[in-house]
Amino acid sequence: MKENLRIVFMGTPAFAVESLRYLVEGGYKVVGVITMPDKPAGRGHKLQYSPVKHYALEHHLPLLQPERLKDESFVEQLRALKADLQIVVAFRMLPEVVWNMPRFGTFNLHASLLPQYRGAAPINWAIINGERETGATTFFLTHEIDTGNVILQQKIAISDDDNAGTVHDRLMTMGAEMVVATVDRVLEGNLNAVEQNRLAATHENLKPAPKIFKETCEIKNHLTVDEAHNLVRGLSPYPAAWVSVSISGMDEALVLKVFETQKERRPVDGLPGSFITDGKKKAGVLLKDGVLWFRSLQAPAKKRMSAEEWLRGLRVY
Repeated sequence: MKENLRIVFMGTPAFAVESLRYLVEGGYKVVGVITMPDKPAGRGHKLQYSPVKHYALEHHLPLLQPERLKDESFVEQLRALKADLQIVVAFRMLPEVVWNMPRFGTFNLHASLLPQYRGAAPINWAIINGERETGATTFFLTHEIDTGNVILQQKIAISDDDNAGTVHDRLMTMGAEMVVATVDRVLEGNLNAVEQNRLAATHENLKPAPKIFKETCEIKNHLTVDEAHNLVRGLSPYPAAWVSVSISGMDEALVLKVFETQKERRPVDGLPGSFITDGKKKAGVLLKDGVLWFRSLQAPAKKRMSAEEWLRGLRVY
């Protein structure tokens, strides 16, 4: 009976809240929630709660926010919850003393088709690399990150109009359904978990999903228009791709965040990375095989706007 299975849920961002909500509203017994400590944010550096903490407080769920997951005091508090199963969605790497505690173990929801895109940013990298599909996986935690036996896996298509935000939202809902389905399999004793080594043998090339840094987000001159367009999609709306452009009449290069682009393949007469505009509606950069036109962008100290709106505000044209 699901009412008797004691679950501890671990997660931090909005992506995790949907899974927690499905469990709570589905009548599963969530006996504890673990999330990151509050962090200062904004100009006033006020402490900000994680989305998971907000949900836990609203629904009166027992909450723990450990600084260190190996601290003996936290481990004892966690043990006192007497969880039968732990669920991790977008949290942190757990030490063995934590993931090996419940009698049914600990499973994770990961936003990729493991063993592809192991790492911190699977949604971003799948789009950046031009994949036509991605998905989500539930798997048991083990010593090495994102390598445990796979329980469930489900695919979604990535369209030309998708970006990291739209794929994130679809995977968030689908993933929540998969979390509930995985718990039901645990209850039924119907797991049939598959070793990732067996799945890896079917892939010619496994791609990683490392953390995104500022330098990752630069639209570099050597990219093709397809590569640059995918980079923009894979980083939109956050953290956003950026490009440094030199504009006639301006003393310094301008760094623009770019959220939406349009591709135009054509012979290039000019240096890759050069700013191009008609002065009225269109602005972009030359690349080695065409033009990447900006549809939505953000200049320093400005709000996000269309390229046409931005050009109207430029004094140099």
